[in-house]
Amino acid sequence: MPDFSADTEPTAPADANPMIWAGTEPAIRGGAEPATVVDAEPAVLLGAEPIPLVGAEPAAPVDGGSAEPAIASPSPGRGDFEHRVRTVTPARLFLGRSGTSYRTADQLTLRADHAAAQDAVHAMLDLESGPLAPLVDQFGLFAVDSAAADRATYLRRPDLGRALSPEGRAEVTRRCPRGADLQVVVGDGLSVAAVDAQVPKLLPALLDTAREAGRSVGQVFAVRNARVGLLNEIGELLDPAAVVLLIGERPGLVTAESLSAYVAWRPRPGHTDADRNLISNIHARGVDIPAAVARILALTESMRAAGTSGVLIKEDHEGPAALTSRPGDDLSP
Repeated sequence: MPDFSADTEPTAPADANPMIWAGTEPAIRGGAEPATVVDAEPAVLLGAEPIPLVGAEPAAPVDGGSAEPAIASPSPGRGDFEHRVRTVTPARLFLGRSGTSYRTADQLTLRADHAAAQDAVHAMLDLESGPLAPLVDQFGLFAVDSAAADRATYLRRPDLGRALSPEGRAEVTRRCPRGADLQVVVGDGLSVAAVDAQVPKLLPALLDTAREAGRSVGQVFAVRNARVGLLNEIGELLDPAAVVLLIGERPGLVTAESLSAYVAWRPRPGHTDADRNLISNIHARGVDIPAAVARILALTESMRAAGTSGVLIKEDHEGPAALTSRPGDDLSP
């Protein structure tokens, strides 16, 4: 038996778990907070009920009884707020979890979206058999290369994507008339998937609407391994009034099919992003095709009136209202 003297505390056997040594309570010294047992399971403590983790799934009963839910269901107020959030953003919010990890379905979706983003970056622009093939016959679409000879070089050297190859310059000069009101260029950018998904519908609508408005349209062409800075060289070569570059955006985990439209008025070497305007997020869950066409052409008309583009040109439309909580919303977990 241990020797319990007046000035000593009970001594546990050397191999005993201090939290389950029968007949004893953990000692708490005066003024000290109880220590947290990091590795112990809640059910190990003698006489203690298991403590459910916040957000955990209910444990299955082991004796055929009914399992109690680990946490209470979200309040109706929070459920309504979550629904309103999901209607305005596809971001991964309010995901559940299993222990300290994503649930299996969420984890698999995340990995699939990551794989789609990687594929979009490394894919090659295809005018022969892909979704863009019908545009070759419809609009005479053709493709040239930037100064980046291949995809690997393009990803390592962004500067080479901002210039046409010598062969590309010659082909564009030979096949495209100068001085059009509107010159449209298609660039693969960082997402061929975005170009394949959006351009087959966007390009015909854009060109047809511009012609209906009485604007002359240049010969559309595509550039492989393209960067936004190509606008400057195209402006110098063809001298159009407005240039529209439809280019694949850097893919994310929400979508790999988001397209951007960069618009510039008489671009020239030395111009920067401050001299351009941008309409981004053109995809099924973002800016739709009719809205993109209307906004692009409205920008070109504003540029024509002002004789410039970039930071001095603002879109004349109301943006989406800010998402705010309503009085009485219960946002507690």
